[in-house]
Amino acid sequence: MGLFGFLKSQFIEVIEWTDSDMNTMVYRFPVQNNEIKMGAELTVRESQMAIFVNEGEIADVFGPGRHQLYTQNMPILTKLKSWKHGFNSPFKAEVYFVNTKQFINQKWGTSNPIMMRDPEFGIIRLRGYGIYSYRVSEPTVFLKELFGTNASYDTSNIEEQLKKMIVSGLTDLFAESKIAALDLAMHYDELSEKGKEKMQQRFSAFGFEMTSLYIENLSLPKEVEEAMDKRTSMGVIGDLGQYQQYQAAEALRDAARNESGGLAGAGAGLGAGAALGGVMANAFSGNQQQQANTPPPSISQTEKISCPHCQAPNTLGTKFCGDCGKSIQMKKVPCIGCQAELNEDAKFCGECGTKQDAEKTCAKCEKKNAPNAKFCGDCGENL
Repeated sequence: MGLFGFLKSQFIEVIEWTDSDMNTMVYRFPVQNNEIKMGAELTVRESQMAIFVNEGEIADVFGPGRHQLYTQNMPILTKLKSWKHGFNSPFKAEVYFVNTKQFINQKWGTSNPIMMRDPEFGIIRLRGYGIYSYRVSEPTVFLKELFGTNASYDTSNIEEQLKKMIVSGLTDLFAESKIAALDLAMHYDELSEKGKEKMQQRFSAFGFEMTSLYIENLSLPKEVEEAMDKRTSMGVIGDLGQYQQYQAAEALRDAARNESGGLAGAGAGLGAGAALGGVMANAFSGNQQQQANTPPPSISQTEKISCPHCQAPNTLGTKFCGDCGKSIQMKKVPCIGCQAELNEDAKFCGECGTKQDAEKTCAKCEKKNAPNAKFCGDCGENL
């Protein structure tokens, strides 16, 4: 290799980075002992940012696209190095590619249970886990605060820090929400959204933007869950007395199926039978006592009768209406046609259909008489 070829190999003409690792956040382009040729081609792909650093000081930042490196598009670096206009000599600078895509499916979870005060269960211990995603929104802030002078940087370098930040913020959020443990499941979406807003300020301090936060599960200790299951079972059982009777009947059936023989078996069977008999007696006596202590509903308290005059409801057995004061127990009169018993204000007979207020005309003297008259008032003729 001649001198010209050796010098040419020291000049970098193409600068680019192809991301081969999904979790790499920053990549430092290898320029050690080499110089960048003025007019070199810089390729920045989508979801990337290229940052030039001069002697530890951040200079120019390039977004996605293809760039020709000249003094015109590197104003900060030109000023830092005091280049003259139209400077064409090779130069030295560090080049960092920052990945600005979303880093998804990052997991968070409580390493220790969260102590909370629940309105129903008192003090409880709550555990939870979920996922979140974020991206680098301010590359220069990220380089200053976290990256330093490393050759590369990936999500594992910051994973524990972010996880602890999220758990700390969510612990405070859960306590402030004062949501009962049994109602937490219906508020996952609301708590996730509020948690994301709460974390945004903390993430921005590192140049990050939290794009999503999800709560997958919030669970109580095993002992509390067992107590909740028992309470649910009691609610399903309903009447405890009937449940005791059912258990006693099931126990008697199982005892009857016991085929163990011998005196020992007989003695055990007699003892079990006596014990079960006591259980049955207590179960049934308790049920009977409960029924005895419950007074039967009073007819006068449950049944109502309508007033025949104003139709107002009155308790059965009342003699006078509470609204109009008229007698509820109507006087009975015979039907003028079939002699069936009717209320005195009935207009038609329910048996024969005869109109009850029709006047009777005497066949002998043609005198008008009352509907229930049996003899004519003038001539005495039988009506």
